[in-house]
Amino acid sequence: MKNKNTIIENAKQTILIESKAIANLVNFLNEDFEKAVNFIHHSKGRVIVTGIGKSANIATKIVATLNSTGTPAIFMHAADAIHGDLGIIQENDVVVCISKSGNTPEIKVLVPLIKNYGNKVIAITGNPESFLGSNADFTLNSFVEKEADPNNLAPTTSTTAQLVMGDALAICLLHLNNFSSKDFAKYHPGGALGKKLYLRVSDLIGQHEMPQVAPNTPINDVIIEISKKRLGTTAVIENNKIVGIITDGDLRRMLKDNPDISKLVAENIMSKNPKTINVDAMAIEAMETMENNKISQILVEDNSVYIGVVHLHDLLKEGIF
Repeated sequence: MKNKNTIIENAKQTILIESKAIANLVNFLNEDFEKAVNFIHHSKGRVIVTGIGKSANIATKIVATLNSTGTPAIFMHAADAIHGDLGIIQENDVVVCISKSGNTPEIKVLVPLIKNYGNKVIAITGNPESFLGSNADFTLNSFVEKEADPNNLAPTTSTTAQLVMGDALAICLLHLNNFSSKDFAKYHPGGALGKKLYLRVSDLIGQHEMPQVAPNTPINDVIIEISKKRLGTTAVIENNKIVGIITDGDLRRMLKDNPDISKLVAENIMSKNPKTINVDAMAIEAMETMENNKISQILVEDNSVYIGVVHLHDLLKEGIF
């Protein structure tokens, strides 16, 4: 069995080989890359990404990245394309062909067919002098000196280089399209990532009643209000404005410091100038405010009028925290 040091050394070697190859890709960025990006940007069609073998796997990831960053894309397997799937390609589509060697039989059949239809071909290949590189309209060089495996056979470094070149395309297009975080949220509505980008405070406050007392409310009634609304807090309101907040912690400190609470009212124990947030703010802002101030709830305002509470548990339930 390989010892631990040998395993770690092999892992380090793999990472170093691949990282060196990726860093070297910057030397291959040329006018063809710029033209390819601009052509996609001005195209009225979609980006069709195709490949075979491990390159096909990379193509599916590049398609996902393009779609999620605002460039419509579709995956087409190179082998399936020459057996009926060419109908995927429409008049204004741009086709990205991925192949390390650029000379696989399927690619040699596929590329002339695509060009006969009048579609532009962008090659991502480690061999710009190959059939694919020579016949593409734009050739993106993803050459790597060697694969990470000791036999220099298993697609490892080469597929990583293809993926990075695809990422470079997608990010350049993102900038040209002025793709913002709001746009990103439209394409990622599910899960915690999407919620961080679109969920607002207004989406959360409707889940609870509004705990509130006046400054002169007796402490017994304050305790009842906090217990009844089950948020561990209550706002102290005067003339529809927030003047303070009372939390479970305030009640515990009160009982510790005041054996006789019969004469106490809300304003005697409330914290003044509590943290608040506007109803239209993003939920992630509420979370950051709570985290920075080490609090578990925040009062919500609409035009300086108190309208509710957001609790840390609300954010946890939505997967924001």
